[in-house]
Amino acid sequence: MPILCVLCHRSRTVPVLTTALILAACGGQRATVIGPVNDAEALAVELQHETSLETPLRIVFDWHLNEAGQRVEGRGVARIEPPYRARLDLFLDNGETVISAALVEGDLRLPLGSPAEILPPPDLMWGTLGVFRPHHGARLVGGDRLEGEARRLRYTYDDGTELHYHVADKLLKSLEVIEGESVVQRVLVNLDGNGRYPVEATYRNLADFRELRLVRESLEIVPPYDPDIWDPLG
Repeated sequence: MPILCVLCHRSRTVPVLTTALILAACGGQRATVIGPVNDAEALAVELQHETSLETPLRIVFDWHLNEAGQRVEGRGVARIEPPYRARLDLFLDNGETVISAALVEGDLRLPLGSPAEILPPPDLMWGTLGVFRPHHGARLVGGDRLEGEARRLRYTYDDGTELHYHVADKLLKSLEVIEGESVVQRVLVNLDGNGRYPVEATYRNLADFRELRLVRESLEIVPPYDPDIWDPLG
């Protein structure tokens, strides 16, 4: 049974058909390339520096999941800590846990039986936090200058899949996973005027017609976390 069917049953959410996710699957308008960047490697180093985690944070957010027109929502908590550690817990409105996951560097840790398909892969999950963190298996192949002073960094995996980072003002704006000529996964990031952490992030799996939207409610600096939280398997 699809995960949304299970969650809708548990949360008593009524399935609603929406067109937004279906239209998103068409891929959207591609950015216009002005020319190559002068030094893609230097841009990647700068972006990693500008978006790296600085202090432990606790982020509370609302989440909205849409799978082929069925929707369910709830509350969530993200706990993040330098250098690259993140813990994500999603709950239904009745307090029931949907998923608990930890991301350490590029290692996504999930308890057995978790609905892993609702979460983005590690590279994109870091992107939902506004963090530039390509997987060690991704190879930088170039960069482009785009219209509007934006930049794009292009990475490729061993299987030929591409990962594109869209950057403006030294911050992440979006990420795309491309297979062949098609965008199959995408993360869109909305930043507030003065901060570097997203106020909203949307992950779309266009092949599976699935969308997960995270809307921040609060963000606070906290003391370092107990190391045990990075192991949800325990």
